[in-house]
Amino acid sequence: MLWIAAGLTAALLVVGLVLVARRRKKKAPAPVERTTSFDGFVTAADRLALEAAQTAERPRGRWLIVPATIVVLVAAGGGMTLLQRGRTTTDTQRTVCPDTTLEVSAAPEIAPVIEEAARSLAGPDESECGPIHVTAEDPSAVAQAARRPDVWIPSSSAWLKIAETGGTTYDARGETVARSPVVLAAPKAIAPMIVKDGHGSWAALVDGVAKKRIPASSMPDPTHNTVGMLSVFAVHAAMERTTPDSGIAQLRALTLRSRLKDPNADPAVLLTRTADMKDDAEAAAEIGFFPTTEQQLRAYAKADHGVELTGVVPADAIVEADYPFAVARSSTHKQLADQLHTAIKPAAVKAAGFRTEKTPRALKLPEEPQDLQGPALNWSQYRTLPFQVLLLIDGSGSMNQKVTDKSGRTTTRAALLRESGANANALFGEDTSIGMWFFSAPTPESPAHTEAVPLGPLAEEIGGVTRRQAMGAAIARYKAENDAGTPLYRTVLDGVAAMRSQEKAGAVNLVIVLTDGRDEESSFEMTQQEFLGELKQDQDPTKPVPIIAVGYGGDADMNALTTMAEATGGKAISATDPADMASAIAQAFLAAHAPK
Repeated sequence: MLWIAAGLTAALLVVGLVLVARRRKKKAPAPVERTTSFDGFVTAADRLALEAAQTAERPRGRWLIVPATIVVLVAAGGGMTLLQRGRTTTDTQRTVCPDTTLEVSAAPEIAPVIEEAARSLAGPDESECGPIHVTAEDPSAVAQAARRPDVWIPSSSAWLKIAETGGTTYDARGETVARSPVVLAAPKAIAPMIVKDGHGSWAALVDGVAKKRIPASSMPDPTHNTVGMLSVFAVHAAMERTTPDSGIAQLRALTLRSRLKDPNADPAVLLTRTADMKDDAEAAAEIGFFPTTEQQLRAYAKADHGVELTGVVPADAIVEADYPFAVARSSTHKQLADQLHTAIKPAAVKAAGFRTEKTPRALKLPEEPQDLQGPALNWSQYRTLPFQVLLLIDGSGSMNQKVTDKSGRTTTRAALLRESGANANALFGEDTSIGMWFFSAPTPESPAHTEAVPLGPLAEEIGGVTRRQAMGAAIARYKAENDAGTPLYRTVLDGVAAMRSQEKAGAVNLVIVLTDGRDEESSFEMTQQEFLGELKQDQDPTKPVPIIAVGYGGDADMNALTTMAEATGGKAISATDPADMASAIAQAFLAAHAPK
């Protein structure tokens, strides 16, 4: 039987040598492992792209069956011993080679370029394992994971700073690997809505959305997606160019957020959906405008699709995804990491659709992660719900007090309210029902409040115009009465009672009160104790009506406003400087839409 075993051994060895020779003739690169992390925030489109890449590699994988599993048949006393050298699997389900020395995590879209560079360092040993293990992984997953790779190539340098706040420290080495500006993409048929003379802007997008000229717009989740995080930063930066008042700029930015068709739309998924469409009109209505990277749009354009997309870099706030080569301070393989960095060739980066030079006029990102994460969190936590809102606006004499606005111009509190209110009017969604009262008491016989706009759906017509238009007109003609008293408590009690009677299934009932003073100088004046007693007595847990109370100016009774807000499950917001009125309104708007 020994000669049978020997013959079988020789035959297998010959087959193995033939397969190896055929593999070498194809000049297949020495393989470097690629593992995709699906337990973090890797997008569906990234998974599709990675699965396609892995499918393309499978024919080559068949040629590796014999080399990857080294089978040695040893003739010994008629027996055979099977020896296997292969991969091991960790408790995180990641496939790891036993001889891997450098762990690399790269954003999925840049991972193929990094793999190519890693293979060039694998040397003459063409076994399935190499010294470098590349994981295609979304940056947000790496930032939150307990595992720390030796090398991290996220899609933005911002992720390095975000990870550092959690105790993970990486140092960027040398030049950035690649760059790709964020573009606003849309079906070619509707692109001119925001493009003039070949230039587009975030401001044109916001204006088009606010005026309902743009059929749809979507954004990625800015807390988990690089394009989303950069886009939110860009929108706020662009709006700050439109006004010296940062509060009004925030209101304008939130107008876009309040109108998003999909606030969690991954760009790659939208590109995939668009690729399956045949009709430009369908794509315009369903997809509309969305931010993506130039690299992603270039990849889309290479394929033959029925719907042509075009993209423009918004000129009023240019942001780019950059791909830093960062090495963990704790890594003991820095020399190999430097070799990998050197092996990444600019030609390969460009061939993958990236840029190697910095995008002209690209904004510098904030040094403090919170300056990026704060607005991103506001956007991600924003709830799109049907609302019924009653606005109670102080019209007492103190509103005519002169103040200095953000541009240094002398104006009045009433004028600031008119300007801020006009911007806030655009924020409410079409499914909102809204009403507005003004409260003041110029004479002892005056009512505590007057109805400026009756409660009802924003889109509903009243007096020949929509309620939103009526709101805008009422705000524009708002003025305070000199020497008028402030029946604050009576107005709040009446407002809460009125909203409780307007209960609507599935809708959030809300009272928003804006005042610069305290309950005084009217025939409706009462003590705080009397007010709270009546407010609590009228509470109905089955019909909650939270109060969001905004006090602006140093004379606002924040104690009273805080107490009434807390008693109803609402929130009190202080703007000691009247010039911060728009910021206070923006905070009130966010508080109304924040998760409970």
